[in-house]
Amino acid sequence: MPDSAIVEVRELLGEELSDLEIRVLCGAGKLGNRITNPRVQKPGLAFAGYYEYIKPGRVQIIGESEMEFLKRLPLTLRAERYEKIINLDIPVFIITKGLEPEPSFLARCREIDLPVLSSKALSSSLIKRVSYFLEEHLVPSTRVHGVLLDVYGLGVLLIGSSGAGKSETALDLITRGHSLVADDRVWIKRYPNGELLGTCDEPLRHHMELRGIGIINVQDLFGLAAVRERKPIDLVIELEHWDETKAYDRLGLDETVHEILDTPCPYLKLPVALGRNVSNLVEIAVRNHVLKLQGHHSAREFTRKLEAKMARERSKE
Repeated sequence: MPDSAIVEVRELLGEELSDLEIRVLCGAGKLGNRITNPRVQKPGLAFAGYYEYIKPGRVQIIGESEMEFLKRLPLTLRAERYEKIINLDIPVFIITKGLEPEPSFLARCREIDLPVLSSKALSSSLIKRVSYFLEEHLVPSTRVHGVLLDVYGLGVLLIGSSGAGKSETALDLITRGHSLVADDRVWIKRYPNGELLGTCDEPLRHHMELRGIGIINVQDLFGLAAVRERKPIDLVIELEHWDETKAYDRLGLDETVHEILDTPCPYLKLPVALGRNVSNLVEIAVRNHVLKLQGHHSAREFTRKLEAKMARERSKE
């Protein structure tokens, strides 16, 4: 199940955005207000009376142009606009360029404890930074039990039951020059463009657990080239204990997918048996997938040639 995507207003005051020097002007009691929309908004149209343009759960950015517009409004109309706007689903206002807020606006927000923050940053800079922060924290995410690797430039997610050999296979691939992204718990985010990006949380980053050896630090053992911070997921390979009663795909004509966060990923199932070089099979599977991406499907090309040969032989009869 995806993790709930929630950002509270107080998180805007954290270390990640410390360079913006955001401070609280009022509403400290409601810093737990939830921001649910990653896109920020400037409420200029709402100040002009078009309240329907305020989208729920968005951070509202007030810059110099909005301030100048408010100052030109008659006092009674200004108070009316404030009353309408602050009763909408707005988690927080942020005033940019270190501008002094319009006194009656700040006083009304203070009365209802609605958070108003201030930053010396330009509107353009603050919008860019806050938008990136919210996109990172509000996109759908989930954690998957598996190992994520960079193999020949592709993000390969190894999954399978406990004891299937995921970590051992990953270690063998690392010794062959490929790179580790995450072991055991892979944190995956789905971005609006459909990309699934996998990474690893601290303190597990760059570490692996190997039965009989314990925890190892891959970066310390193999160097910087042996690890990656994050990687888009291009192929999912499930390692499964060999079952003689099962009929496994022998031609590779069937293409299946594995859904992560409602997004389909190309998927293969590799049966693991004594004597099979699984890491070698993973490398070949990745190379074959690259060929498919380039328009070369080995199994289909083989089938077409075989069918053509059979057709020629039938025509001679």
